[in-house]
Amino acid sequence: MTVAELGLSTAPATSTDADLLVLGVVKTPDGPELAAPADSFPELRAMLVSLGVTGGADEFRRAPAVDGSTAPIALVGLGATATRESLRAAAGCAGRQAAGNASLALGLPVADAHEAELVLEAAASGAYAFLDYKTGGDLDRRRPPRRIVLHVPAELDATGIVERAAATATALHTVRDLVNTPAADLYPETFAQRAGELAEGLPVSVEVLREAELAEGGYGGILSVGAGSARPPRLVVLRYEPAGAAAHLALVGKGITFDSGGLSLKPPSSMPTMKYDMTGAATALAVLLATARLGLPVRVTAWLCLAENMPSGSALRPGDVLRTWSGTTVEVTNTDAEGRLVLADGLAAAAAERPDLLVDLATLTGAARIAMGERTTAVMGDDEAVGAVIAAAARSDEPMWAMPLPPELRSVLDSDIADLANAKLGHTAGGMLVAGHFLRGFAGTAGGDGPGAARGWAHLDLAGPAYNSGSPYGGIGRGPTAVAVRTMLALTADLAGA
Repeated sequence: MTVAELGLSTAPATSTDADLLVLGVVKTPDGPELAAPADSFPELRAMLVSLGVTGGADEFRRAPAVDGSTAPIALVGLGATATRESLRAAAGCAGRQAAGNASLALGLPVADAHEAELVLEAAASGAYAFLDYKTGGDLDRRRPPRRIVLHVPAELDATGIVERAAATATALHTVRDLVNTPAADLYPETFAQRAGELAEGLPVSVEVLREAELAEGGYGGILSVGAGSARPPRLVVLRYEPAGAAAHLALVGKGITFDSGGLSLKPPSSMPTMKYDMTGAATALAVLLATARLGLPVRVTAWLCLAENMPSGSALRPGDVLRTWSGTTVEVTNTDAEGRLVLADGLAAAAAERPDLLVDLATLTGAARIAMGERTTAVMGDDEAVGAVIAAAARSDEPMWAMPLPPELRSVLDSDIADLANAKLGHTAGGMLVAGHFLRGFAGTAGGDGPGAARGWAHLDLAGPAYNSGSPYGGIGRGPTAVAVRTMLALTADLAGA
C-alpha cells in the first residue's frame, strides 16, 4: 500500500484545490463551534446546529456548499476541546472517511509543529485500504486519498514534519498490509522475501536462516513449532547500524504466519483471524525500516521468528521436549502456546548481543485480551525497560499498562522432565503473566555481565489491541491496527536523543 503524498500549506484553507476540505468542530456547553477561523466560514458556522453537528468524537458529516470555499466541506468532531489526542482521532477519522476522494485538505487547529506532525501522520494512517484481493466496479469509491495537505499557520516551523509523518504512516501501512495478506500467500518463506524487498535501498542488512541454518544454530523452538507445516520456518535478522549510533535497541517479533493451534487444535471459530499472529514480527520489521528511513543515530536489530503452526504427522506433540537456542529444555504441554517457543530462541540470541534495550512484541495470549480489553497493551519485564516503553507510549497516544510478574506464578511452569514447561493444562489464573515468566527466562539479566540488555527487557502482549474486530474509530478501521508502531518509533527516537 502506497502512503498518500503528504504536504503542508500556509495558504488559507478556503483556497484549497483538494477534492475535500475537512474542518474541525468543538463540542462546547453552548453548542458546536467551528474550530477553523470562524470569519473564513461565517455561513457554515451559522448552520452547524441545523445540520445536526455536535462536535462529538468520531462524528463526520458532509456540509452543503458554502460561499468562501473552493472545495466541498466535511466536518469532524474534536470533542470538548482540541487536545493532542482529539486532533489525532479527528485527523484519522478524516483520512478514513475521505475514501473516494483523490485529495484531502485538513483545516484543523494545530498549535505547533508537534501537533502538525501527529495530525498529518494520523490522517495518512487513517487513509488506508487493503484492496489487493478486491474486484469490481466500486474500487474507486474505496480508494483512500492519494494526496493529503494540512493547512498550518505561516509562523510554524515545518522542518522535518512531512518526512517524519510519512515514515510513521509507511510503517503503519506496512504492518497492516502484512497482517491483511492471507496466510496462503504470506508464510515464512514469502515473509522473509517481503522483508528483503522492503529493505531494498535502505542501509539495512538482511540475514535469512533457513531450516539447515536453524538446525545448525540450535534454534529448536522455531524449528519445532514449524515442524508440522509443509512450509518450513525462517528466522530473519535485520540490522540497521549507523556510524556513531547512540544506543542499541533489539526487537524480537513473534511471526506465526498462521496459528491453527497445532495438535492442540483451536476451535474453528478462533481460526479465521489467526493470520494476524505474525503482527509482532511485522511491527519489528516496520519499526526498523522506518528508523533507517529517518536516518536516526540508533542501532536497531530486528529478529523475526517465523513459523506456521499446523497439525500433521510431523507436528510437535504434547509431551515432546525441545531444546532452545540457549540450551534450555522445554516440555511442550500445549502446542497452542507456541509463540513463546519461537520467541525463546529469538530473545536468547538477541540478549547475547547485550543491547541497551531488548523488547519483544507478540500477539501472545488470549488472557491479555480478557484482562486488558481490545485497546490497551500489557507491558511486562524489567522496571527501567518497562518504564521507557510506557513513557514512549504516553507520548504516542497509545494506551499501555505495566503489569507485574508475581513470583508465585513461576512455579506454574515447573516440569518433571525438562527445565520448564511451556504451559500447565487446566491452569487459567494469570495466563498472560505466566507467559511473561516463561519469556523472562530467555531475556537474560538486566545490566549483568552475561546475556541481557543494559537497561533491561520489556514484553508487549498485543493480543487484544492488534486487531479491531469491532466498529471503526478514529483512524482505525476493521482489521489490523498496527498498534505499538508509534510507541517503538518514539522509543528509538529517545535512544537516539532526537
